Amino acid sequence: MHRSFVAASLAAALLSGTALSASAAEYFDRIASFPITANLAKDQDQKGDTVAEIISASEDGRLLVYTDSPRKELGFIDIADPANPKAGGTLALGGEPTSVKVVGGRAYVAVNTSESFTSPSGKLVAVSLADRTIAAECPLPGQPDSVAANAGVLAVAIENERNEEVNEGALPQLPAGSLVVASLNGDQVDCAALRTVSLTGLAAVAGEDPEPEYVDVSDQGKVVVTLQENNHIAVVDGKTGTVEAHVSAGTVDLKAIDTRKDGRIELTGSMEKVEREPDAVHWIDANRFVTANEGDWKGGSRSFTIFNRDGSVAYESGASLEHEIVSLSHYPDKRNKKGVEIEGVETGRFGNDMLIFVGSERASVVGVYRDTGAAPELVQVLPTGIGPEGLLAIPSRNLFVATSETDLHGDGGAAPHVMIYQRAERAAPAYPTIRSAKNPGGLPIGWGALSGLAADKSQAGRLYAVTDSVYGAAPRILTIDATKKPALITAETLVTRGGAAAEKLDLEGIALARDGFWLASEGNLEKGVKNLLVRVDAKGAIQEEITVPAELEKGAKNYGFEGVTVTGSGADETVWLAVQREWADDGRNAVKLLAYRPSDRSWKAVRYPLDATQAGWIGLSEITAAGERVIVIERDNQIAEKAAVKKLYAVSLADMKPAALGGELPLVQKTLVRDLQPDLKAARGYVLDKVEGFAVDAAGNAYIVTDNDGVDNSSGETQFLKLGKL
Repeated sequence: MHRSFVAASLAAALLSGTALSASAAEYFDRIASFPITANLAKDQDQKGDTVAEIISASEDGRLLVYTDSPRKELGFIDIADPANPKAGGTLALGGEPTSVKVVGGRAYVAVNTSESFTSPSGKLVAVSLADRTIAAECPLPGQPDSVAANAGVLAVAIENERNEEVNEGALPQLPAGSLVVASLNGDQVDCAALRTVSLTGLAAVAGEDPEPEYVDVSDQGKVVVTLQENNHIAVVDGKTGTVEAHVSAGTVDLKAIDTRKDGRIELTGSMEKVEREPDAVHWIDANRFVTANEGDWKGGSRSFTIFNRDGSVAYESGASLEHEIVSLSHYPDKRNKKGVEIEGVETGRFGNDMLIFVGSERASVVGVYRDTGAAPELVQVLPTGIGPEGLLAIPSRNLFVATSETDLHGDGGAAPHVMIYQRAERAAPAYPTIRSAKNPGGLPIGWGALSGLAADKSQAGRLYAVTDSVYGAAPRILTIDATKKPALITAETLVTRGGAAAEKLDLEGIALARDGFWLASEGNLEKGVKNLLVRVDAKGAIQEEITVPAELEKGAKNYGFEGVTVTGSGADETVWLAVQREWADDGRNAVKLLAYRPSDRSWKAVRYPLDATQAGWIGLSEITAAGERVIVIERDNQIAEKAAVKKLYAVSLADMKPAALGGELPLVQKTLVRDLQPDLKAARGYVLDKVEGFAVDAAGNAYIVTDNDGVDNSSGETQFLKLGKL
């Protein structure tokens, strides 16, 4: 485990599997996002790994308690005001915490103290929430991975996990894992009364080496435990320790999935008899439980399953949630061996609704389903931090919480965040802000990494976007209907060269041409890829590929073309290209705006002054002609609380008087149009770093969009925002 809207107008755009309920009136919206780094003391290593994995809450729902395995600590977050969470500090545990569950005034923490895979050990640590000290410790018969409690029963999964570097991670690798159960006296556990339940001999897969992964306890005191690598599930009476039922988790046949890591999303593959290998499990009621089928060895069915207590399958999601994720731009093509990897599940009754929360580790989303007793209804999808691990429903406060376990802050990326969502009556949820419709084959249009925007000149709300090098094997122009909410990607046009997909393009900008589009492709000189101005027809076929003059390219660096726009007409038509950062001949804090005139194929330029920055770098991400001015996106490369510059600046066209290359280039003056930070913060997540697309439509409404890097070291979240008239 530790290893690791919906408006009725969108109903036609929903994808395979379950459908969002247009009649629902209550949705979750994110109200806060807490960076785990905010809990670090000043004397702690500020760049070292820190995560939030499994999370629990005090009985009044005002204090969150989470495990941080890299730092061997328990963390606390005060959510008395859930929209403004406060750091509550940490507590050292003397080992690696793997799971936590609050019972009364105590937090019970499963702690791994193993010396090695072959010599596993652990302890159950009871932490007093009143003074946040360790109240008691109980030795465990091996390495624990999950703890749960309910109905007077406490249960711990003792995994004794395998070494993935030995025999390619194959089982068996002894010692075997087991289950520990105990009776609770209020919130007290007697260490001497812990009972070890053997789970050997149950599974057909390495039955002598069970590896219990996750446990949950029902209102009747029944313990359901997943044996992930063994692809098995057992139900144990928590009071007697008797194994009442056990069954193979079974297999799934998958169709219309992407099975190749090739720089394109193609739902044309299939897989047969994929073992579920469930990770998290939660009871729905006394007779049913739901599993997250992550797969950690051979399996990974990209699905979740509802089982009856006897082990029979009541519902199998198949690829339906994955298809929804594709339509929301959260599909991880670079990690698609096991697709979106469903890892976490949680259940909770909110009013009259029993809700099932399904977390995708690789897509960084949580699907929220309404239990119907048969096929569950998908209500909405929530964006999370990168790699959601712990899911927590707090029905008493209409809250839901998700942690994230992927930490990139030491390398300048996003830290793990605990995100808080609140359920209330709403016309529609805030997320997503953009999604895709189905293609002619009935499957979702795959998309992501939107890196440039352009507006149709005649139809308000019609925009065009391009995808960047993440999908280099299938560069595309996407058509967006921004009159919908969320905005809807309605069509895709493949950019082709000689009838085939035009590879080795990194499309970063798009502008309308007389009979098609101008595209800006960013170069990577280290890989022999040049900066290109590309003209395509309305069907995406390349008509011209224009390089910059040789004397200019001598100073070019890998950060090149980032936006394109057109001014003038006829012989005076000029195609402007924004260069992202300084090239060798630019000096500091100024970049070129290149001017190409198609009528005589001449190149000229002006210089644009960049803001100063205290961290990282600043550059341009877009250029758009709007009336008597051009508007650029100027941004730093900082994310979350470090983000400082995300701005729209304008330059008067009267000031855009380019000079010939090789001589002194005029420096234009800029005027601030809008600081985009408040717009980006309004989503109540962390500020996304890559604001890369800007356009003004035929009605004068401005739009921006963020680039999600195709879910590569990114949560996949895309913010498509209508700014109105500037």
